[in-house]
Amino acid sequence: MAPPHHSRTYHRFPLHYPVIFGGAPFVGEGTLNNLSLMGCSILCDREVLCGSELRVSVLLPNQTPALSIDLGTVKWVQGKQFGVEFLRLPLVARQRLNSALRIELIHLLKTRSERSEVPELINRIV
Repeated sequence: MAPPHHSRTYHRFPLHYPVIFGGAPFVGEGTLNNLSLMGCSILCDREVLCGSELRVSVLLPNQTPALSIDLGTVKWVQGKQFGVEFLRLPLVARQRLNSALRIELIHLLKTRSERSEVPELINRIV
């Protein structure tokens, strides 16, 4: 079953990166399923509680150290998948996130332009 639909300001990119997350009193590992400027969804081996505050470290490809989200809150939970809203990122992490998403957007636009889908995508993003 798909996660509940939430109104979002930013486009989420379907990406699959390893993540480590933790809050009091737990630590977990999982896979990031999608990513935006303000949040992500994670699939993991445990259930978390909606409303939990946590720290998330995303292992971006070809980048070290991990992208560190200092504070996020769990906005929805469906089984072992959950959505996180980013509340606090250090400036360097925000810049790295912006850069990673810019690369993904360029890749997406190139792929769609090869299939003549750019006008439709631009209308949805704008």
